[in-house]
Order: sequence, then C-alpha cells, then structure tokens
Amino acid sequence: MLHTIEIFAVVASALYGVLMACRKGLDAVGVFTIAFAVAFGGGTLRDLLLDRRPLFWTANEHYVLVVFGLAMFGSVFPRLVARFEKALPVPDALGIALFSLTGAAYALEAGMSPVVASLMAVVTGTFGGVIAEVICNEIPSLFRPAPLQATCAFVGAWVYIGLIGVSELVALWAGISVIALSRLAALRWDWRLPSARM
Repeated sequence: MLHTIEIFAVVASALYGVLMACRKGLDAVGVFTIAFAVAFGGGTLRDLLLDRRPLFWTANEHYVLVVFGLAMFGSVFPRLVARFEKALPVPDALGIALFSLTGAAYALEAGMSPVVASLMAVVTGTFGGVIAEVICNEIPSLFRPAPLQATCAFVGAWVYIGLIGVSELVALWAGISVIALSRLAALRWDWRLPSARM
C-alpha cells in the first residue's frame, strides 16, 4: 500500500514542480530540475536521516522516468500547462499529504518513536518544495508567513499515528485527508502562523 501511495506522491509532486517551473519560464533542464527536486527532495532527506538504503527513487528507477516524462511534456507544451495554473493547489496539497504519510509510516517501520515519525512526515512532505524554492531563488514559503503546510503535515501525521492501532488503511486515508483538506483550506482562506517580528 505504501508503494502505491508513494507513486501517486511522486506524480503529484512532479506535477506541482512542472507547474512551478513553467510559471517561472524555465527551460527544459530547469523544468526537470524543479520537478525532480519537489518529487524526490523530501523523501531523499527522509531516507538519509533514517539511514534507508537504497534511496527510494534509486530503488525505483521508473519514478525518475515518470518525472522526466512530465517535465518534458511541460517543456514542450508550456501553454497547455499554463491552463492548469489555477489547479496548482491540488497537486501541492496531494504531494504534501501523500509524502507526509509515507514519511511517518517509514519512520515507524524503522522503529522510530511517534514524535520522530511526525517530524519525518513534515520533512518528507515539505522539504522537496523548500529545495525547489531555494533553486528558484525564493525564500521558502515554509519559513515565512504563508498558508500553512508544515502544520498540516504535522497534524495529519498524528491523526495517522493515533489511528494506526485501529486499522492501518483507515489511518492512512484519514491522515491523507486531514493533510490535503487542511492545506487546501489554508490556501483558500490564507491560514497562516503569525510572524515572529521584534
């Protein structure tokens, strides 16, 4: 089940990366780089922190081919991609939700505590976007007043952890739903944490 969720997470995150890169007007290399960073950045950091080998995308080469295909499509048909600009929040929310839950699940599988698992959920779900925004020369939205994302991942991870004793399937879908819906709501109504100004 986790492998299936991971595939959908890669696709959703890569789509978000392609849309982000096309919005910036990048060339084919840039589109692939941003899509690659969003799709694999958080999961790679998770695998390194949990000492999981091989890294999830090197063990599944077809993930790279999927990201490459989506990036090339976006590079060849940027105007077609631009039509989906308004849909940008959907792959964003799905990517965060799906990757966050795989992060929590793999951490628990590795024998980590629930606290560490919840943090791994945040890292896995959000740090691909952080890396992509740094490449695009932006201050990552995770670190400035912006619609909630890490908070959504953290809360959803605890929903998953709390329900895992009932049913892993129920826990997975409940966690994914909480993260995706709260992220979409945060984007829609601009929910954000207050800035720490002196």
